[in-house]
Amino acid sequence: MRQFAARYRDFFRLPGVASLMAVAVVSRMPIGMVGLSLLMFVREALGSYAQAGAVSGVYFVAMAAGAPVQGRLIDRSGPGPTLAVTGLVHPLALAAVFVAARQGWGFAAVAAAAAVAGLFAMPITVLTRSLWRHRFTGEEDRRRAFALDAVMIEVNFTLGPAIVAGVYAAAGAAAAFAMAIVATVLALAVFASSPALRWFKPGPPVERRMLGPLTEPRLLAVFAATLGLTTSFGFLEVGYPGYATALGLPALGGLFLSTNSLGSAVGGAIFGGLALRAPIERQFAVATGLMAVPLALHAVVGGTAAFAAVAFLAGASIAPSIACQSVLVSRLAPAHHATEAFTWSSTFIVTGLGAGMALGGWIVETAGPRAPFLAGAALMLAVSAGTWLATRHAGPRG
Repeated sequence: MRQFAARYRDFFRLPGVASLMAVAVVSRMPIGMVGLSLLMFVREALGSYAQAGAVSGVYFVAMAAGAPVQGRLIDRSGPGPTLAVTGLVHPLALAAVFVAARQGWGFAAVAAAAAVAGLFAMPITVLTRSLWRHRFTGEEDRRRAFALDAVMIEVNFTLGPAIVAGVYAAAGAAAAFAMAIVATVLALAVFASSPALRWFKPGPPVERRMLGPLTEPRLLAVFAATLGLTTSFGFLEVGYPGYATALGLPALGGLFLSTNSLGSAVGGAIFGGLALRAPIERQFAVATGLMAVPLALHAVVGGTAAFAAVAFLAGASIAPSIACQSVLVSRLAPAHHATEAFTWSSTFIVTGLGAGMALGGWIVETAGPRAPFLAGAALMLAVSAGTWLATRHAGPRG
């Protein structure tokens, strides 16, 4: 235990680490606020869950499509110009969503504004993740940084929705969405005024290929694994509410999701403090493979407490898996495509979550509320085996 604590103590004493972690938590708070508040506000303004869900879908699809373009621009010109443009357009487009919905301009206008907001979403999360690659050259330090980074994201996804829910309960959906828009402006101010960007090191001027990092076969294998991994996360997003609804206690769905997130935060904190000698590919294979066990247990355990316990255990491998995935992306991405590689990673993450939620809903309807967990377990076993086989010869890079 003393060695465990000492590793974290020494890590946080490294130049810039403590301040970068603090900036990451504060500046990424909107990622847990905008999506939920947008859904709640549009549903209230337009009077339809279907239209609200469609607007949210447009927002996230546009975000997934725009991220790689932003990444390439950042790799070419540095983060400053992209941050300046997105920092202006993104909150204005969200404000346009607010005005269009309040003024009754119709679904098309609201969806168009949401699409612009998604395309110009500020790349603070991607920049933070890529900055760890620039800050550290050693793989062990990167692994610890990415593990803590995954924990911090769980904090964002826990606190952000809680803040939105509090404002919604006190002042309504419009106030919650307006607060989230203000939070995006404050996030940019915090990030841009922090010392984070001084760690960014632009790559050397080289001839760039049209497909960028997608020409790297081993990186494509990691992205394929990312798609499978996050598809299983999507199964959880619908599986927990589906199971709770089947029990006649739909509010338990949020409790199960929170328990799963807590497990991820705890697992990430433990993983980051370990001194592991196994190659990161093997760590990734083990983390994803271990996740299959509690996922499968969801199909057989009885009782709310036991179900919550396996939800916690299933979460314990999430942050370590994401940390390993980030280390692999940072290693395999060519230096001149480093940021773009992380944006492609985000695109595959968002795509996997969306696909998992869509497919998971169909599985619940056709095979029952426990079936998505079995599907997730099978997918994790496939990801575990496939990732290790595809990346076992990967060597240090970047």
